[in-house]
Parts: sequence; C-alpha cells; structure tokens
Amino acid sequence: GRSAMAAVRDVEIDPEGTFKYILVRLQRPGGGEQRDIVRGTKAAEFHNHIFEKVNPEMEKLGYECKCLGGGKIEHNSKDKKIRVFGLSTGYGKADHSVTVEILKKEYTDYEITWSDDKK
Repeated sequence: GRSAMAAVRDVEIDPEGTFKYILVRLQRPGGGEQRDIVRGTKAAEFHNHIFEKVNPEMEKLGYECKCLGGGKIEHNSKDKKIRVFGLSTGYGKADHSVTVEILKKEYTDYEITWSDDKK
C-alpha cells in the first residue's frame, strides 16, 4: 500500500563530491500510484550501474522502474549547495528541473541549481 512507497526515500546521493545520478520513475504494475526518485553515487562509473542496483531493490518492493534520464550532481555539503548538470549517454538527459524539486524535499536549506552545461 501507501506505506511501502512512502518507505522509499526520495533521494539517496553521496554526501559530498561530483558524481553521476539518475532520475527513476517507480510505478505499481497496472498503473495507479507512481513517483520519481533521485539516486546518485561516486561508486558508479556509468549511469546504468546505478539503475542496476536500484531496479532489483524496487522490484522486491513490487515496483516497476523506468529510468527517465541522468546527469551529474555536484554536492557541496560545506556550503550547502547542489548543482545538477550534464547528461547520461545511455539514458539521455534527465529533466533537471524535476530533479531539483525532488532534491529540495530532502535538502530544504540548500541552494540548488541546474543547467544543461556538460561540466
């Protein structure tokens, strides 16, 4: 029910540094509720590494996952700034404006910006 989806965190990203991220849409099979989540980590050399980790986790909870695209996140925890930019070669560019809105839920006191810059 509602609780399982609520248990999935909106955002899981590294606390510091610049790394790849993906925007993932979770959906109950057969439609109904859906929501978008942000996942990013330095551990991932490629965007699909992130998806390959998140997809089985979400399938266990009964969700279908679709990657809506990717990019990069620059997370500066000292200055409380996050910058979203770039794109994923494999998945295409995520809608960074959507990503920013999701990040704002978690990082309420941060300055969060985005651009289509590659670097």
